[in-house]
Amino acid sequence: MLLQKGYVYAIAAEDEKEALISPNSTKPKQMYSKRLNKLKEGLHAAESYEEWKELAMQYDDASGMGAWKQVNYSKLFDNDEIYLRLETLRAYREQGDDHGLLFTLNEGVHGNMGGMGNPELYEKALFGTKQLIVDYVDEVADAILHIADNNNDNISFEDKLDFFRRASHCFGQSALMLSGGGQLGNFHGGVLKVLAQHTLIPDVISGSSAGAIFAALAGTHTDEELIDFLDQETMLEVIEKEAKIFKSIAEKRSSLGIKDLESVVNNIIPNLTFQEAYELTGRKINISVSPHGVQQKSRLLNAIASPNVLIRSALMASCAVPGVFPPATLFAKNKDGKVQAYLPSRKWVDGSMSSDLPSKRLARLFGANHFIVSLTNPLVLPFANAPFQSNNFLAPMIRFGSAVIKETTQFNYTMAKPFFKYVPTLALVANTINSVVQQDYTGDINIKADFSVIKPSKLLSSLTREELSELINKGEKATWPKVETIRICTKVGRILNEILEEYEAEELRLAKRVLVGKGK
Repeated sequence: MLLQKGYVYAIAAEDEKEALISPNSTKPKQMYSKRLNKLKEGLHAAESYEEWKELAMQYDDASGMGAWKQVNYSKLFDNDEIYLRLETLRAYREQGDDHGLLFTLNEGVHGNMGGMGNPELYEKALFGTKQLIVDYVDEVADAILHIADNNNDNISFEDKLDFFRRASHCFGQSALMLSGGGQLGNFHGGVLKVLAQHTLIPDVISGSSAGAIFAALAGTHTDEELIDFLDQETMLEVIEKEAKIFKSIAEKRSSLGIKDLESVVNNIIPNLTFQEAYELTGRKINISVSPHGVQQKSRLLNAIASPNVLIRSALMASCAVPGVFPPATLFAKNKDGKVQAYLPSRKWVDGSMSSDLPSKRLARLFGANHFIVSLTNPLVLPFANAPFQSNNFLAPMIRFGSAVIKETTQFNYTMAKPFFKYVPTLALVANTINSVVQQDYTGDINIKADFSVIKPSKLLSSLTREELSELINKGEKATWPKVETIRICTKVGRILNEILEEYEAEELRLAKRVLVGKGK
């Protein structure tokens, strides 16, 4: 029970629903409702993350969710297991037993321990989640930093390095996936701005179509550079220039419009290969491109699979919307550093057609197991914005309907496939439609654009300065409620990545010293 400002809030632990108890009259309930409505208005009008955060915490306290966060019990995760591990880690640290601490950490360092990664745990309150989970994540992070401390010589360097490698592999990587979406893609600018301000942009980033431009922007600039670029007035000028491309397409042939797009890309993206960009920022850019031919397969371009491909050419291919821009050829540097066609016999189009959110490939290539999605794809936004929470009676119907559509589309495509060889154009269209329908468009944390911000007819046409500014602001405001969730869910992984990078660099220095000593 929590007593606050004359009202008594009761938390029903069994079903985790908050209830307002009024001991005397209905006035407290009316005042309670007015208070929440006033806070909602303030949240909507907030002009900074700090302002939004303060109001969100006030709203949680007023609604009973502040008390909910302090109650350990929940059906949504194994709170007993988390509490026991928390107390064990604390005890070993207080006793100075580093070997016991390391043994306990070795028993399991991953983001879904005891089900604490359940998305529903982060949808209850506006800010944060169960305090038990926050305390546990903080304790694991502190324990890892304690083990890594150079002044801690109770554990050998070799044992530490071995632990950090295994822990990083077990915990996995977070990945940011930016979807396609025509002019709605400018929403990603606001998302990146907020994540950069809080140092929360993951090392693994993917983008397709419009999302590819922002993925490349993040992967070729540091956080400081990105914040400067996104804060400058010139950002709107750059985007306005991009917007004019689509207006000219209706008046000119697409072959002329592609030159305008190339000009925009060249202005904001350095002329680097995927490998060069990785060496510059340490971020792993991934850009999806779809095949122009039926027999081809989609590709995910990155520093592992295509290190020498030029990022600018990958963007041109990923943004080649069928019927708007012509299919594109990829370009790469050869062994002499000269630019030449990459797979010259193949052409590529809009990456969102076949691999808008390439989670499976990111999992295979980089060990990504936690996905943050910025979704602007207009084909799926109306469905993705529907209520999917398990406590909503529409959720089962929506999931069932989605499954039926996927299965029906796949069945019809399979049955018609033998006849496509007689009509190649129809085969290409059918393949594209099936690819779009079969994809998954959500992740663990979803930041969704407001489809009502822009008319469908304007997705491939010029926008006014006010409309562009609104899209960016919408991206920022949609990201604010996710900042604390991202911080909690990725804290351990971010620390492990930083420590492992330092330790492997030290291992390399030690190896060089040994070689120099042998040389002497």
